[in-house]
Amino acid sequence: MRLILLGLPGAGKGTQAKILAKEKGLLHISTGDMFREAAAEGTELGLKAQEFMKAGALVPDEVTIGMLLERIEKPDAQVGLMLDGFPRTIPQAEALDAALAKQGSQIDAVLYIVVPESELMERLTGRWSCSQCGAIYHNQTKPPKAAGVCDECGGKLTQRADDQPDTVKARLDTNRAWTEQLADFYSKQGKLHEIDGTGDPSDITKRLLSALEGVSAGSEKA
Repeated sequence: MRLILLGLPGAGKGTQAKILAKEKGLLHISTGDMFREAAAEGTELGLKAQEFMKAGALVPDEVTIGMLLERIEKPDAQVGLMLDGFPRTIPQAEALDAALAKQGSQIDAVLYIVVPESELMERLTGRWSCSQCGAIYHNQTKPPKAAGVCDECGGKLTQRADDQPDTVKARLDTNRAWTEQLADFYSKQGKLHEIDGTGDPSDITKRLLSALEGVSAGSEKA
């Protein structure tokens, strides 16, 4: 089975992708892990990707696509795929379809974890860290006993720039644009399954698995 997991930042797709991959016996491929693995191996594309990442720039489509296509041709990828963070653009999605078609296969389903923006904002802006000992807190999942004060050492809790509301909102806006384009792309192929991403993580896993019950893995349809 070859699956793609879509979702905005904070939707929990990274966590759910690992669970589903283990449950279904699939190779979990996240773009970030793929970049790091290729760079560590010293591959030509991996080193190119590393240059862009060090500069804080987005890795170009042609490099990302090339790395992904190399990765899915390895023997361990033949058990099936759980793609997390790829594709991010329509050209990437089209290149993936073409590569899989050459293997006589295809993407079987795209699971889109949908969470209201208000909840995503709460999840992503709720993280705080101690300026002295580095302990991490979250307004929802691990609040400090006293607001703004570290339980461990009494230090002041501060928030990273990329966890602040304006930055998070801009990040969500950027990601929403390409996520919705991909959702439309796969919806037209009849492969998109929208999943309610609110509530307990275990309940979300059940919804994802339930959506896959009617999905059959197989080769490219004629």
